[in-house]
Amino acid sequence: MKRFRLAIFIVLAVLPMLMGVGTAAETINGAGATFPYPVYAAWAWQYQKETGIRLNYQSIGSGGGVRQIINRTVDFGASDAPVKPENLEKHRLYQFPAVIGGVVPVINVKGVKSGQLRLDAEALCGIFLGKIIKWSDDKLRALNPALKLPDKKITVVHRSDGSGTTAIFTTYLAEVCPEWKSSVGAGKAVKWPVGIGGKGNEGVANYVKRKRYSIGYVEFAYAKQNKLTYVLLKNRAGKFVEPSFKAFQAAGASGEFDPGKHFYLWLTDAPGADAWPISGATFILLARDQKESNIKTVKFFDWAFRNGDETAKRLVYVPLPDSLKERIRQYWKGKGLY
Repeated sequence: MKRFRLAIFIVLAVLPMLMGVGTAAETINGAGATFPYPVYAAWAWQYQKETGIRLNYQSIGSGGGVRQIINRTVDFGASDAPVKPENLEKHRLYQFPAVIGGVVPVINVKGVKSGQLRLDAEALCGIFLGKIIKWSDDKLRALNPALKLPDKKITVVHRSDGSGTTAIFTTYLAEVCPEWKSSVGAGKAVKWPVGIGGKGNEGVANYVKRKRYSIGYVEFAYAKQNKLTYVLLKNRAGKFVEPSFKAFQAAGASGEFDPGKHFYLWLTDAPGADAWPISGATFILLARDQKESNIKTVKFFDWAFRNGDETAKRLVYVPLPDSLKERIRQYWKGKGLY
């Protein structure tokens, strides 16, 4: 826990520097997903300390990151939802993963601590569809016979912006819940059946922290930072698992990132007894006609791949396996960027 608090301190300390303005030669400008912001901020602080080059990363959500790189207003975009190969071709983009993490349901229910409330796919889907409206619902009580759940209305909190975290979360729901797939679907922005919206992982975390009897979803680092209560989820193997480095790592090991498809891959509802069911990689997007800035961006992520694993682990992100890092380097070489 001391190591985690130190890592969070580093993230908070770096924020003013990330807002600084430098010359084009001194600054790499990126924008997008809030999911990886804590680890990118920590890496940026270390990278500037070693090289003098700033990373100015604006945490605006995956939808904004994709729009900005398509419009060529940043050096790189970032998205938790991988862009399909055909859309990469259409907009002349490259794509590669940077790190793996997990999206976790978080709650604010008096008397319930982290890791005590158990939810399965049916219950989670029912809550976000607005069909399970109270914490005392029979379905929730059956899953949690040892907990004294209050007879209080559930407040659902979701993202209000275009979000890769939402894409991961709704992709999972669409995979495990036929009604969700048919009535709501999956994507960075969906028409939510119920609830209130918060901007960014930060906004959802703040709402859940303030609103009694609420439930939302955030990247795990935000749950830890805000001391939010997280739940156990039943995975595809039928085991109730806790969000953890080990659980995200198990999910990450379940799939094969194919450079021929620009590494397009979802990790939701992964097989394996230890796998966290709402896991995902977060991706970097480069514009093919911005070779000079692409080389600067690639140098930063290559440095992060070589030097940033321990920082990622402290923030409970899973570094990419060495074999995948090497495939990414070969991908960069093939594009003349490495």
